[in-house]
Amino acid sequence: MYHPAMHLKSRFVPDSGPLLGGCYLLVWLGLWLTVQPFWILPYGLRFGALLLTPTRYWGWILGAELTAATGIHWLQEQGDGWGVFLIGEVSGPLVVAAGLGLLRHLRVHLSLNSPSDVIRLLVAVTLIVTATAVTDAALLTLTHMPVPSARMIQVLGRDLLSHYLGILLMVPLMIMLLRTRVEPSALHSLSMDGMLVMLPAMTILLALSVQDEPLPQFARVLSLAPVLFFAFRHGWRGASLAMIISSLGITLVDQQLGHVPSSAAAYLFLAVAGTGAIMLGSATDALRRSSARVAEQNVYLGAVNRRLDQLAHQLRDAARGNLHAEENQRRHLAAELHDELGQNITAIQTHVKLAQARLQQAGMEDVSSSINTILARMRNALHRLLDDLRPAVLDEFGLFRAIDEGPIRELLSTAGIEYFAELHGDPRLLDDDTRTALYRLAQEAATNTVKHAHAGTFRLRLRIGARQAMKLAMLDLRDDGIGLPQRMPRGGRGLQGMRDRVTSLGGQFRLRTDHPGVHLRILLRSNNPDREIRHRN
Repeated sequence: MYHPAMHLKSRFVPDSGPLLGGCYLLVWLGLWLTVQPFWILPYGLRFGALLLTPTRYWGWILGAELTAATGIHWLQEQGDGWGVFLIGEVSGPLVVAAGLGLLRHLRVHLSLNSPSDVIRLLVAVTLIVTATAVTDAALLTLTHMPVPSARMIQVLGRDLLSHYLGILLMVPLMIMLLRTRVEPSALHSLSMDGMLVMLPAMTILLALSVQDEPLPQFARVLSLAPVLFFAFRHGWRGASLAMIISSLGITLVDQQLGHVPSSAAAYLFLAVAGTGAIMLGSATDALRRSSARVAEQNVYLGAVNRRLDQLAHQLRDAARGNLHAEENQRRHLAAELHDELGQNITAIQTHVKLAQARLQQAGMEDVSSSINTILARMRNALHRLLDDLRPAVLDEFGLFRAIDEGPIRELLSTAGIEYFAELHGDPRLLDDDTRTALYRLAQEAATNTVKHAHAGTFRLRLRIGARQAMKLAMLDLRDDGIGLPQRMPRGGRGLQGMRDRVTSLGGQFRLRTDHPGVHLRILLRSNNPDREIRHRN
């Protein structure tokens, strides 16, 4: 794909003014032999050469064209005189050069990259062609006797159409040859379609052209159908090549069969069809580039998503490992506190009991009673601490009984909150981490309700089951308290800690606001329940 900036160096263009002028002269002479009333390819060659070359070479290009035109006029010894020749051959190139120079000065880049660029190019072409035709008509009027208005309009329309058609046929071809880079696979596909589509189309054109009217006119219209095919399949490059072949075929058939050159209507249809085909081809190219970019972005995003999934799995595994290590540490700490501190409290109580008789004899019975009261409080505090670290009821009686009859009910009952628990399913389907997380979540929610909710009831519903070989646990927690405050207090980690615990296990945590109080819905998935069940059995 070529860069739209016109000042960039084109491929295959000689970096020498004389050499460039010589090459342009040879091509211009070759195209001059094909000039017809509505078929003026040298004008399109001039427009494309000035468009694609740096300004410093314009003098060589215009000089080469003027030299060639002068030689042809001298050899043909036309009777119009050198004045008319200079008006016709000098004014046109100067108007085109002035128009393109103005666009270049205004930094208006003309290209075929996108439909908007094509429209910009076609508008520029229309304006410059109109300026050229009007200038020629004005100069012709000044140097000749008055020309009838109908004849002037006819000449003006013919110049407009022939110049526009010449640019339409030549400029895309020159851009393709000098500015773009065609892949070998695309060139092979274009060649194959040319043989399979354009060759039969030209054969049909020749066969119908020898028939009586209106078949020849129908053949000319039908020959433009492959142009649309090439526009869809090969973009503006295919459309431009198909346009050249179709228009060349029409001209050659007319010349070989001795037909009168086609009317302006036929060439006007050719210009309109070519314009639409170029725009359609450019839109097709833009759509393909967009699709290619989207495909590349999708591949990139797919790789990023896979990487993010890997990182998410790693983070979840790390978080699960941290929770597992934390629970092991809690279990170890609870065992140490139970063995060391619990035994020491029991030993103190035993020694106090043994010394109770002597304390009574010494009149210190109240000291014994105070020590026993303090030890009882220490034992109760130790039991609560052990339940927080690792509830023994969860290990001894299982998840359901721990939730329904354990410390959670005791905590809520002590606070005067009515507790309703609805339990369904088999906890053995879940692994140990998931069962512990469910109990911790229920315990944290109950603690938050006691501390902050001012609630009268606390409801817990737990459903455990399997779906498509995946073990699921749905935990629903709600109270009828005052709900959450508008601004969360600083240092509050209750809900966030619950959310982090659920996220670390790859679950879903949802805080619902369609219910008075606080309503939590938690979904957890168990990783290796079968191994855990076998281990427990």
